[in-house]
Amino acid sequence: MSRPRILVVGAGFAGVACVRRLQRRLTKQEAAISLLSPFSYQLYLPLLPQVASGVLTPQSVALSLRRSEKHPTRIIPGGAIGIDTDAKVCVVRTITGDIRTEPYDHLVLAPGSITRTFDIPGLAEHARGLKTLAEAAYIRDHVIAQLDLADASEDEAERAARLQFVVVGGGYAGTETAACLQMLTHNAVKRYSRIDPELIKWHLVDIAPALMPELGPKLGQAALEILRRRGIEVSLGVSVASVDDDNVTLTDGRVLPCRTLIWTAGVAASPLIGTLGAETVRGRLVVEPDLTVPGLPGVYAMGDAAAVPDLAKDDAGAVCPPTAQHAMRQGKVAADNLVAALRGDQTYPYVHKDLGLVVDLGGIDAVSKPMGIELHGLPAQLVARGYHWAALRTNVAKARVMTNWLINATAGDDFVRTGFLASKSGTLKDFEYTDAYLTPEQVRAHTASLRAVASSS
Repeated sequence: MSRPRILVVGAGFAGVACVRRLQRRLTKQEAAISLLSPFSYQLYLPLLPQVASGVLTPQSVALSLRRSEKHPTRIIPGGAIGIDTDAKVCVVRTITGDIRTEPYDHLVLAPGSITRTFDIPGLAEHARGLKTLAEAAYIRDHVIAQLDLADASEDEAERAARLQFVVVGGGYAGTETAACLQMLTHNAVKRYSRIDPELIKWHLVDIAPALMPELGPKLGQAALEILRRRGIEVSLGVSVASVDDDNVTLTDGRVLPCRTLIWTAGVAASPLIGTLGAETVRGRLVVEPDLTVPGLPGVYAMGDAAAVPDLAKDDAGAVCPPTAQHAMRQGKVAADNLVAALRGDQTYPYVHKDLGLVVDLGGIDAVSKPMGIELHGLPAQLVARGYHWAALRTNVAKARVMTNWLINATAGDDFVRTGFLASKSGTLKDFEYTDAYLTPEQVRAHTASLRAVASSS
């Protein structure tokens, strides 16, 4: 009798946690485990702003999936672009661009999320995101390039535009990005004798009435004061109306001459979820408390792409927020329930109460709320970095991150521009490949022959 085939889609926090748990609990004879991911690493996403600002190297937050020679999981290098649950196959676009199918008996969906965008004129063509490792490396190069170009320009208007930066999104990602990159330009401009530091202007824009409301009014206000003390102009209740090559126009009528718009205004579930034809809530796949998908036997979903009921809250309609701490724990619960299903044992619902939140604003500035305790300044920074350091999966990654922090704290940055993707615009459409996914009809057309064979057998 052949072993059941378990296919895990996505190597983020949820997917990797699930695979590691399956590896520990299942023998090789019980199941064959495969992990589908375009890259053979797990990205530690919360530290991307520090990669963009040069505090950390890209390799330090890319945790290899292949370090162990005893790794019993087959890693498939490719991206899932469609699912046919009737034929029990995943349609995969390999890293060479070929399209093939990967069969499964049990499917675990953890494809994560993409940057949430809106129908704003010029946004897709001009905005830059911070969702992937390549985007973080590109943004660092781009920001330093603006300093180089401003230094070389004799046109005062061009110089001012290149030295004005706009970050959209007042959540954790946007706030940390604006704070870390402002520190980058603040330190780098000292090496440019022809640039007046007063010309460098950073704007943080968000449609919400408060900065990071999840932290509470006290810490949100503390973060706001830190940003404004550094000279970052924070505009709340405002969004972007349009973008072009030279300007960002805000909904309050202001026109900002600008060559850099960084868009971090939330996330949306991976478009892969739309190929299943299953029920969704705001784009996220509806799941039961035990992380199974209703009406799809053998299919589990978790992380950013799933609307997991938040049983730790009194609100019956509450779903878990798309955070790393929930994703990691959901991955373990999904693995335990899948093992229980294989062995005929009882499954359990996912229940987890938030342990707290940390926001690293660079240097000694941070705001944190561990276990409900509100902290800011150096104590908050120690908690924030301690939490991230402890959460890194491998000792190698911990050593690299700690070494980077120490080097940056003692020796600073050389502000080197690598020329990465210098010939491309580096906008959202260049990195997230949202047009690669199939429609449900295209998926079924692609797998029609497989379903025909399955029905005749």
